[in-house]
Amino acid sequence: MHPILKLVVQRIALGLLLLLAVSLLIFLGTEALPGDVAQAILGQSATPEALANLRESLGLNQPSYVRYFQWLGGILTGDFGVALTNGQDIGQAIGQRLGNTLFLATCAAVISVPLAILLGLVAARYNGRWPDKVISGVTLSTISLPEFVAAYFVIFLLTQVIPIFQPVAMVFPGMSFWDRLQAVALPVIVLVLVVLAHMMRMTRAAILNVMQSAYIETAELKGLSPMRVIWQHAFPNAIAPIVSVVVLNLAYLVVGVVVVEVVFGYNALGQYLVDHVAKRDLPVVQAVGLIFAAVYIGLNILADVIAIVANPRLRHPK
Repeated sequence: MHPILKLVVQRIALGLLLLLAVSLLIFLGTEALPGDVAQAILGQSATPEALANLRESLGLNQPSYVRYFQWLGGILTGDFGVALTNGQDIGQAIGQRLGNTLFLATCAAVISVPLAILLGLVAARYNGRWPDKVISGVTLSTISLPEFVAAYFVIFLLTQVIPIFQPVAMVFPGMSFWDRLQAVALPVIVLVLVVLAHMMRMTRAAILNVMQSAYIETAELKGLSPMRVIWQHAFPNAIAPIVSVVVLNLAYLVVGVVVVEVVFGYNALGQYLVDHVAKRDLPVVQAVGLIFAAVYIGLNILADVIAIVANPRLRHPK
């Protein structure tokens, strides 16, 4: 078997095993949450008989390992179950909100990825000089702020000081594309500020590392301009670590936006998760947690595969 194919298969197998382990942790973690599901549904005035009947109908009296395998079997067949609090099909609810989460993540990625790479290239071109210091200082300042602080600052600036946006990101079925873009403008700005510095710093570091190579010196001796040397010779050879960090930040944009969604009231998976944690709706919490884990692990596997394929020693083994 070719070394690349072997490593890719190993990464995928390891990712599946990790996802299985995470599913077990999610199930055990939600089982350990304080409170009684039946009590949360029926209220404090429920009689013991009513609570016992509801626990029986929900299967809560069965051993934990039986319920885990039943839940896992349902997930594998596409059956996420129904929400305990309202009886709504979890798969349909997740499908509606997952689209909103992916829309928000895509908008943030379309802006942040090219901007981070461009700023990284400029910072590497002017390494140690004022453009590098300004770019590094500003981006590091933004990433140092907690997400909710950055969100409230952006809300104050762009809804009160400069009132050009609405503070709540309300989206609903039937909205036009441009209306959606306007609705998610503020959370997109916050997410761009959060992920920009990491990608920019990695781009800068990767470029500076490649710039120490002998072939870069040869290109410079040919009289090529510094920016042309970086773009045509350094950047293509630094693409592997840059792509890896970009993919990892894309994973964050999907699974790490819970705080941003809650602050802006954005109807997506993060908000859905928080609402049902408060209601102790375990099937919803388990399903959303597993989807977040699958997305994060899947994108991490993609980053590993890209790094493997980009390695010339593996592409052309002796």
